[in-house]
Amino acid sequence: MSSLEEQIAAVEEEIRTTAYNKATQLHIGRLKAKLAVLRLERETRAKGKGGGTGYGVRKSGNATVGLVGYPSVGKSTLLNRLTAADSETGAYDFTTVTIIPGMLRWGGASIQVLDMPGLIPGAAKGRGRGREVLSVVRSTDLILFLIDPEHPNLRALTNELEGAGVRVNQRPPRIVVARSDRGGLTVSSTVRLTQLGGGAAAQIAREFGFHNGSIVFREDATVDQLIDVLAGNRVYIPALFVVNKAEMLSPTARTRLAADLKGFDPLFISARDQIGIDTLIDRMGHALRFIRVYVKPPGRPPDMDEPVILRQGDTVAGLLHRLPSDLERAFKAAQVWGRSARFPGQTVGREHTLADEDIVTVVVARGSARAAA
Repeated sequence: MSSLEEQIAAVEEEIRTTAYNKATQLHIGRLKAKLAVLRLERETRAKGKGGGTGYGVRKSGNATVGLVGYPSVGKSTLLNRLTAADSETGAYDFTTVTIIPGMLRWGGASIQVLDMPGLIPGAAKGRGRGREVLSVVRSTDLILFLIDPEHPNLRALTNELEGAGVRVNQRPPRIVVARSDRGGLTVSSTVRLTQLGGGAAAQIAREFGFHNGSIVFREDATVDQLIDVLAGNRVYIPALFVVNKAEMLSPTARTRLAADLKGFDPLFISARDQIGIDTLIDRMGHALRFIRVYVKPPGRPPDMDEPVILRQGDTVAGLLHRLPSDLERAFKAAQVWGRSARFPGQTVGREHTLADEDIVTVVVARGSARAAA
């Protein structure tokens, strides 16, 4: 019987050599599902064997950014420019052999930046401690891809992350999956399915051993999106794409490289010469979707110098998690002034979604130890 790696290689080869058309669409979809199941088994086996010594990284600050790139593209130099870290730099491969953290301040927020060992082809399969690095990437809030003019193949980098279950600049598909013990499998949708009709979704689900339950599509999803949901181990992370060592490029070479990277919207910088660093920091801050919320104690003005940093989409409940625990326990309601309020001082509950520069007063239950904040 062939090994797991041989089975994976055989399925990958069949996908590559099968012409894609309407007649083969379902067959390729089932092959992709089978490949996903085999890769999940490979991950499980690797974890069972210990998977090698991992990197222990303590997350801190309001968000974490991971520097991802090939060896010797300038990640360590960039970290030293962005933060007060002292990551060793050198003109040779694999200078960084561990994870080096640094801290960057932006608009009142603290951003942890991680300099990671360079990725090489085959990282998702474990080459060059790739699995350990990619496991850290999966836990970040923003990926900063860094390439240089001598190593411009961004697609190869993003493919490594795809192979590790990281979906860059994508949102989770609007597919709801519910498993049950009996009753068979039902598939329904609120929209017309152009790529998963005619029983295709059910056949792909069965490749995952999913025989009882329901799948509800709320968008015209693709085969790959359904597989991602069924696999259940995907993460969706925003990313920025940066070309370092821009000082090496002539105007003509820069224009040509920008055309080659069309679709990635790259930012050109020079970490060595500090070109474009401020623009990069601003892009990082905006990509992390921070909002500033000011807490107003009753009868007193808010402290406008010390906002609570949250993320777009966070609610009053998220704010309470950042405040003293007795306030959360005694919470009764909140009063909100700002863009998220229909009128000044609107009374809201825990599920109210906050906006940038909102001012919030937390009202606690009468008789609690804490009057309010």
